[in-house]
Amino acid sequence: MPGMSTDTRAFRIVEIEPGDPAALDASYEIRRAARAHDVPDFPPLCRRLHDGAIRAGWPGVAQSTWLLRDGDRPLGVGTVRLRQVDNLDNADCEIDVHPDHRRRGAGRALYRHIAGYVRAAGRRRLLAETCGTLPGGPARDGCGAGFARAMGFADALHEVRRTLDLSGVDTDGYQRALAEAWRHADGYSLVQWRDGTPTEHLAGVAYLGGRLLSDAPSGDVEWESEEIDADRQRARDEARAARGMRTYSSALRHDRTGRLVAWSMLVLLSSPPDHAWQDITLVDPPHRGHRLGTIAKIANLRYAMAGEPALRFAHTWNAAVNEHMISINQAMGFRPVDAWIEWQQEIPRD
Repeated sequence: MPGMSTDTRAFRIVEIEPGDPAALDASYEIRRAARAHDVPDFPPLCRRLHDGAIRAGWPGVAQSTWLLRDGDRPLGVGTVRLRQVDNLDNADCEIDVHPDHRRRGAGRALYRHIAGYVRAAGRRRLLAETCGTLPGGPARDGCGAGFARAMGFADALHEVRRTLDLSGVDTDGYQRALAEAWRHADGYSLVQWRDGTPTEHLAGVAYLGGRLLSDAPSGDVEWESEEIDADRQRARDEARAARGMRTYSSALRHDRTGRLVAWSMLVLLSSPPDHAWQDITLVDPPHRGHRLGTIAKIANLRYAMAGEPALRFAHTWNAAVNEHMISINQAMGFRPVDAWIEWQQEIPRD
């Protein structure tokens, strides 16, 4: 279905070609403006990440991105991601309309185009995400949730984003928390690395990464475990590097078996340098109860702080019911900011 385009009344929807700089500029400007409006405390959208995602996609995922125009004016952009190895019934979608042109049918036109594309690809399920206001938190525009409901999506998972302002962290408290956690972790050792996964850890990281979708609370979202092996993990590392991402990883190795049994990773983008994003924290079930998650998260944050002198904020998301991980984040100083909803829809048939 490459090059698929649609005319919808006054709108024209055309797939973005990776080598079209004008289309990339238009897509970036729409998503930059949408992000600034919808989540104003986020840093400006990283241009290198935006362009790299359209040009190269992600290992094991087929991605298409379309630009919606009204005449010559670009108003909206939509992306679909189809996993090629696992979760073959699902499709992820992302729809952004410039804040100055919302509630005029552009989002609905993009949705209809995407739903038709996903239906033609044989997928059964469409997934999306929106940000909203958390009680007591800063106001967020609720148009995303309203749009999702109007298009027939059901809310499948409620999450909360928490942010840590590193200018006020209690570093002595971190040291005490680590010392206390290590009292429960006899027989484990800490290993750390930046960026690409060391060859000796590829299999362990691939195993832990593959467990995330099945181990983390997922509400009503229908996800299977990912099938990740060492080659796929290496390809992911290469894709991150191509997009200008820097990563910091801390893992716990079980000394008796030599296996990695816990892993936490933070991601920083090529711009700006003062925000980090929590990618994964996971402990293999047989090794839970030894404070390994606490050790991995605190040790990794300290590792990133030492390597990134400009780092000021860290962001993490947790399912609202994930009390254990929330308690760790709260103890580290993360504070709730806004509410996020994972939406799911069975694709309507013609």
